[in-house]
Amino acid sequence: MAKDKMNIPAYNDMMQELFQAIKELGGSGTIKEIDDKTIEILGLSPDILAVMHGDSSKSEVEYRLAWTRTYMKKVGILENSTRGVWALTTSGRELQAIKSEEIVKKVREMTSLKVKDTEKFCLEDQNLENDGVDMPDEIQTWREKLKNVLKNLKPDAFERLTQRLLRESGFTQVKVTGRTGDGGIDGMGTIKLNGIISFHMLFQCKRYVGTVSASEIRDFRGAMQGRTDKGLFITTGKFSSSAIEEANRPGTTPIDLIDGDELVEKLRELQLGVAPVNDYIIDDAWFLSI
Repeated sequence: MAKDKMNIPAYNDMMQELFQAIKELGGSGTIKEIDDKTIEILGLSPDILAVMHGDSSKSEVEYRLAWTRTYMKKVGILENSTRGVWALTTSGRELQAIKSEEIVKKVREMTSLKVKDTEKFCLEDQNLENDGVDMPDEIQTWREKLKNVLKNLKPDAFERLTQRLLRESGFTQVKVTGRTGDGGIDGMGTIKLNGIISFHMLFQCKRYVGTVSASEIRDFRGAMQGRTDKGLFITTGKFSSSAIEEANRPGTTPIDLIDGDELVEKLRELQLGVAPVNDYIIDDAWFLSI
């Protein structure tokens, strides 16, 4: 195993910090907000954060934190909505601290209903998929497959997908420009809030594999200057922390950001090219309560 990967905390070694992160966020947060706050509390180095999980678009830290949330959800400390927001449950809010060993033990008691030889369970992260716990939603394989599909779309097809996505989300007069020499502006649209207030928005959509930098956000804002109320930057990749800061810099035209994970969630929510599969979910806790 690579040295940097060996220095990454295991999923069960980040439970207390993740718990603290959600408390500091007011009891709830998006996956990114929770991950960023947990990483801040842990004080992880850039080298650690740069380690990717296999061939996926997730870093190893993001991958392990997904499992951290799943274990805490299993024991009733956390809950999550279909919109990707995680929150402390009523019982979770009453806790001042948590014991990761007890959480792991309780979850393994649940999984023993499905996996016979519980003594072979291992805390090593690379074996988590074999521990009998349902894989976290955000790292399921269909999401990675969808991201790969999006990354391989032709530029004009990705622009048309963005146009459809915005229309399905309530935008009107959505046009794709795609003109060269237009400062990176790919299209425009109008959104009306509560049927009263309208905002004109220019958007840029990029099929990135890597990270969008602050300079790219500044270039986009420069192209927007004097032409719109807000901006929207959509990418299949990620945004650097400095890019997020630049998008929300006070005194400038605000720019909303949608990264690859949020794009996949939006397509799932709107069922655009993504179809749900009917199945049954086993309530392990119910069987334990008999």
